[in-house]
Amino acid sequence: MAEQSVPSVPFADEPPAWWTRAVVYQIYPRSFADSDGDGIGDLGGIRSRLDHLADLGVDVLWLSPIYPSPQHDNGYDISDYEDIDPLFGSLEEFDALLAEAHDRGMKLVMDLVVNHTSDEHPWFVESRSSTDNPKRDWYWWRAPRVAEDGTSGPPNDWRSAFSGPAWTLDERTGEYYLHLFARQQPDLNWENQDVREAVYAMMNRWLDRGVDGFRMDVINLISKRLEHIDGEDDERGTGLGFIMGPRLHEFMQEMHEAVFAGRDRELLTVGEMPGVDVDEARLFTDPARRELDMVFQFEHVSLDQGEDKFDPQPFDLVALKESLGRWQEGLADVGWNSLYLNNHDQPRLVSRFGDDEEYRYESATLWVTVLHLHRGTPFVYQGEEIGMTNVPFVSVDEFRDVESVNYYREKVEEEGRPAAEVFEGLRRMSRDNARTPVQWDDSPHAGFTTGEPWIPANPRYVTINAEADRASDRSVFAHYQRLVTMRHEDPVVALGDFEMLEADHPRLYAFTRTLDGQQLLVAANVSGEPLDVPLLEGWGHHELVLSNDASLGADHPPSRLGPWEVRVYRSA
Repeated sequence: MAEQSVPSVPFADEPPAWWTRAVVYQIYPRSFADSDGDGIGDLGGIRSRLDHLADLGVDVLWLSPIYPSPQHDNGYDISDYEDIDPLFGSLEEFDALLAEAHDRGMKLVMDLVVNHTSDEHPWFVESRSSTDNPKRDWYWWRAPRVAEDGTSGPPNDWRSAFSGPAWTLDERTGEYYLHLFARQQPDLNWENQDVREAVYAMMNRWLDRGVDGFRMDVINLISKRLEHIDGEDDERGTGLGFIMGPRLHEFMQEMHEAVFAGRDRELLTVGEMPGVDVDEARLFTDPARRELDMVFQFEHVSLDQGEDKFDPQPFDLVALKESLGRWQEGLADVGWNSLYLNNHDQPRLVSRFGDDEEYRYESATLWVTVLHLHRGTPFVYQGEEIGMTNVPFVSVDEFRDVESVNYYREKVEEEGRPAAEVFEGLRRMSRDNARTPVQWDDSPHAGFTTGEPWIPANPRYVTINAEADRASDRSVFAHYQRLVTMRHEDPVVALGDFEMLEADHPRLYAFTRTLDGQQLLVAANVSGEPLDVPLLEGWGHHELVLSNDASLGADHPPSRLGPWEVRVYRSA
């Protein structure tokens, strides 16, 4: 593989957008902090920990859904877009949180889930009440498909992302409704202009309230290919019909005009887009097209997956460098990258890509250094900043996530796969690894709640917790702080050109960032063994900006990296 170099092209905005220097922190509210002892995190808990986030230095808080919901998918099944679920608090408490975040200089971004609603949302309740209800066409309804032998079934063979068919029969009206996720999450019909206008009006009301933008859940699924839904070609059942549909860019531009135009300079808009490629991302994030600021893509977090996400494969550093390097190059002159390895849908990064035992501190700090010094906006997921790890699950009964539970039932009970094999994949890759309570201290339930938590705390909280980490001389939190400060203060971190070095090396992750004659070198040993790095020989006399090896001194070979060691040098 040739070395990848990103050319220097001025950023499209003058001056560059504020979010080029920003760091976003994702909060999964039900697992962050509980203020009332009911075992579920809430707005009061978030407010009580705002100083922790201000100390970290992050610029934006992104809240996973806190709207009223039956909680079949932990809030991503919304039954009312205009209120706060009592589990989390009230609109008054939300306003207080928003004001307190703003007082500390932090913006607040809401999760927007408008590909689907809950089946308890009033829109869907009306839609399913009769075939001639005015809101019938607000969702995707289709008559059964009749086979040649006279039997009937779903309109096509699409599968839900949470296992099972993507269509459910409504006995009352005799038609099927589409749900790309759980059956309690019917898909909205974005072909209907009334649907779009209702969504835009709702978004404007949140912005008028003071919210600073949206992270948009699976937003590239809102445009469907009608010929696939109705089975008029031979693509039925492939899933091609619900990714990157023909009107998607039209809808994004319409949304921008109806919601963001005139105030978008102060907002942040992020589109989660499974299946998006670099070329499409350039279109979505080109400022001249007025669609989105950045997208979440899944390519790099799918590289260690086999036939599905619960079929973990050996980690391939060369493949990861090729993927991230290609995205750096593809969005260098147009658009912008989002940078993440962890979120509420991914297992803990230090367990997945590092060594969460002997070298937990080193591998946690290595990966955040590598990631945050790419060009793009970094996203930190709660607990990541103290090196939280995957959970040592011992039984399938410990899982709470609907995706994990459904997958186990389908693979073991319906397909007959070995239970131990399926469990091992879930243990390593389940979303529940990211959803256990934040580990604040070593008191019962990790200081998350005084009650019984909705999901047990990771038992490693006794030694891995925010209080202990922040007091340590090997603090993951302190390392994150330094990287956040670098992005705020150093233009080369925010806007510098990117060049991948040693692209084919199986253990070394190295690259440079260059701007206005100044250059940073990042060199990381992604392994548990020492590594000789000849390219470091010419950098020994330059300023060492950052390292995760406190023992680095005069007797340390300048061209050798220790296990999971990362260094950042600066040359002027």
